[in-house]
Amino acid sequence: MKDPNREIVARLDALPNIGKAMARDLELVGIDHPKQLIGKDPFALYAELCRKSGQKIDPCVIDVFMSVVDFMEGGEPRLWWSFTDERKRVLLQHEETISPE
Repeated sequence: MKDPNREIVARLDALPNIGKAMARDLELVGIDHPKQLIGKDPFALYAELCRKSGQKIDPCVIDVFMSVVDFMEGGEPRLWWSFTDERKRVLLQHEETISPE
C-alpha cells in the first residue's frame, strides 16, 4: 500500500486505496482534492455516489471512503477492508434504529 504524506498529497489517486476509477467516483460526488474529505461522512458520500450514478454500488466502496476520510483526518493508512466490520456494525445499528417493532 502506498504511504502518502497527507500534508502534501494533492491528487485523489495518491491516497491509500484510491486508483483512477475510485478517484473518478469521488469527483462525481464533488470531491476533487484530498483535503475536501476532511469532515465528510463516508456513508453520505456513498449514498450520493449511488444517486448520481443511478445504481446501487457495492457497499465495499463505503469501506474505501471510510479509509480515506480516516486517513485525511489523521489516521494511519490502512487497507480498505480493515473498515468492513465497522461499516457492517454501523449499518446494522442504523437498521435497528429505523426498523419497526
